[in-house]
Amino acid sequence: MNKVLACIDRLGNTDAVIDWAAWAALRQGLPLEFLHVLERHPERAEIADFSGAIGLGAQESLLQTLSAQDEQHSRDAREAGRELLARARARAAGAGVSRLDARLRHGDFVETAIELQIEVGLFVFGEHCHASRPGRIRTDHPLERAIRGIQAPVLVATADAFEAPRRIVIAFDGSPVGRKALAVLSHHPLTAGLPVLVAMVGPDTPAQRQHLKEAQTLLNAAGVEAETASAVGEPQQVLPALAKAQGPALLVMGAYGHSRLRQLVFGSTTSSLLRLSGVPALILR
Repeated sequence: MNKVLACIDRLGNTDAVIDWAAWAALRQGLPLEFLHVLERHPERAEIADFSGAIGLGAQESLLQTLSAQDEQHSRDAREAGRELLARARARAAGAGVSRLDARLRHGDFVETAIELQIEVGLFVFGEHCHASRPGRIRTDHPLERAIRGIQAPVLVATADAFEAPRRIVIAFDGSPVGRKALAVLSHHPLTAGLPVLVAMVGPDTPAQRQHLKEAQTLLNAAGVEAETASAVGEPQQVLPALAKAQGPALLVMGAYGHSRLRQLVFGSTTSSLLRLSGVPALILR
């Protein structure tokens, strides 16, 4: 079944994730399902000092107390998850989505997403808590692990509020895979009717200008209004700047060969770009 699956939690920009998912479902004419995964986090358990010698009866009493606390936490989490999913469905219905579903699961967020991907045409994620300092940006972050493990397209809502894009910015490297991505996007309902800016990062060489010209010609031939731009610098810095300069825009990146763009999508800079740039991004595989 082809559908949009939005993974939501109670952190960060949940409303923006809901709105992006509703927008994507309506644009593509697909049903929308919300997923909330209840993960167990031992590191967040209540901490108390149980040191010292305790008798057998005290041990049994302690185990019963801890078990009761754990069960209460589980009930509270399930109830909060159901309320979150109900609110998401109501918000999406208010945006005009009629085919709606919701799913509450226990387990690991990334493993659950990978398990369900056979049913999904597009995932929508949030940034799942902003990094407060550079040291917190790491390659084992759930968002980056999900992008690495999922083969379906992933839309990442990075801003706190949804604003419908009025332009698509495509990160392009001139490779055959990149050209294939352009061909797909030229007929994709998610980007239909929106003007496109094809951006390349690197020195302004004759070869780069030729790549951009061919990309523009391909899109124009498909009836897409397209412009081109080139910039020098690191992709995670210049691409968000280019996108922000276009007004409300969606940045599109793909798994391009072995270029610096591939390093951007699959390297340690992914979390940095997606979680700190504030530019919504569509990752194609």
